Amino acid sequence: MALDDPHTRPPEPLGADGPRNGSAAVPAIAGDEVLPCGRLLSRVWEQARDAPPAADPHPASCPHCREAVDGLATADAATRALRDKDPPGLRALVDRVMDVVGAEARFGRLLPLADPDRDLRIAESTAAKVLRQAADTVPGARAATCRLVPEGNGTDVRVTMTLAAALDRPLPERVHQVRRSVLHSAGQDLGLTVTAVDITVADVLEPWPSPGHGLATGGGT
Repeated sequence: MALDDPHTRPPEPLGADGPRNGSAAVPAIAGDEVLPCGRLLSRVWEQARDAPPAADPHPASCPHCREAVDGLATADAATRALRDKDPPGLRALVDRVMDVVGAEARFGRLLPLADPDRDLRIAESTAAKVLRQAADTVPGARAATCRLVPEGNGTDVRVTMTLAAALDRPLPERVHQVRRSVLHSAGQDLGLTVTAVDITVADVLEPWPSPGHGLATGGGT
């Protein structure tokens, strides 16, 4: 490009109150683009939106200003169309719903805690782990599975558990102990309102050997 090409001349000098190009004084914005004709991009866009063409004939005759305005007008129209089609409030709602769906996919359903003043919830997988540990505290019992299902529209939860249990004691007595341990842990440790604990014995545990069982007794040969 030749040195005397008008497109290569430097931007118009700034005076004390802005560019000396016949337009109103506008302070430069940090990062604002200066077009090859010397005009600030923000000023050109402002004039295109708000000022009548007769106020400043330069933007209408300058190819750089026209190109910049056309590009910004296209982007502005696209942005407005997206806002009308997908309002910010709807997007925020969708994001919150997806967060809940993601949490349920990772941790199971979210269960309400029995707190009338706060909307507190716990993941089913976390609660089930605690209740399985409570069942395992009963000698001769080992929890295999545990599910928690909300009941009604309140904070009530029903627990369904499968066990492996030893038969060295009456089975109903051991199941009763497990149920009591689960109910206590649900209320005291988790703050869950459990309406019922359904227990199924699905396997049998081998009885633990008594201390010293199978060991040789003392004495000489």
